Amino acid sequence: MVRITASYQGDLHCLLTHEPSGKTLETDAPKDNQGKGESFSPTDLAASSLLTCSITTMAIYAKRHNKELPPMSGEVIKEMSAEPPRRISRLTIILNMPKGFTVEERASYERVAQSCPVHKSLHPDTQVVTRFVYAD
Repeated sequence: MVRITASYQGDLHCLLTHEPSGKTLETDAPKDNQGKGESFSPTDLAASSLLTCSITTMAIYAKRHNKELPPMSGEVIKEMSAEPPRRISRLTIILNMPKGFTVEERASYERVAQSCPVHKSLHPDTQVVTRFVYAD
């Protein structure tokens, strides 16, 4: 169990505290929903969670196979629904994969990334598109 607390700071800002580490993170409502967009919005965090969960799950997979996932990067594009209710309608994940993976390794890492816990936790109406871009 992990406890994360939130305190409302006013002006649509919240301060989150990750109790095990004491680390904090601020949120703000997005500009298109009455906020100033001064920080991650709650839905930005959901999108970011999918991206980092995919990468972290691949790193865990590599570690379990006595390997180290080479440095890599990615991005997520979040799209909100045009009609009510307001929700995340589509997440596009782009994973920039390092070179040197065999065809079999590519298939394994792709399967692992697309079955991360956050991906499994998203609402079925949220469309998720994952693109793997290999350096070689």
